[in-house]
Amino acid sequence: MKNKLAILGTGLVAMASPMFAQGNAASGTPDYRLPAAYIAMGIASGLCGLGQAKAVASSAEAMARNPGATAAIRFALILGLVLIESLALYTLVITFVAK
Repeated sequence: MKNKLAILGTGLVAMASPMFAQGNAASGTPDYRLPAAYIAMGIASGLCGLGQAKAVASSAEAMARNPGATAAIRFALILGLVLIESLALYTLVITFVAK
């Protein structure tokens, strides 16, 4: 499993390397804000997807165990999904601000 994750991580870094190819024309120093913002957006989106999947799986299991509390579990699920998705939206806003 760790070997697959290492290969996946290496592949993602190799695919992201063209972002660093073009330098800043105005000055001699490169500007790394934009590539860092894109990498942050990718990480935030991936982790939000994992968090949402875990939340939905846990709520489905909770509803199956206690059908009487379905309304409360559904409310907590929707509130949790909104808060998880807000992380990705805040990161998207930061990506646009970084330009």
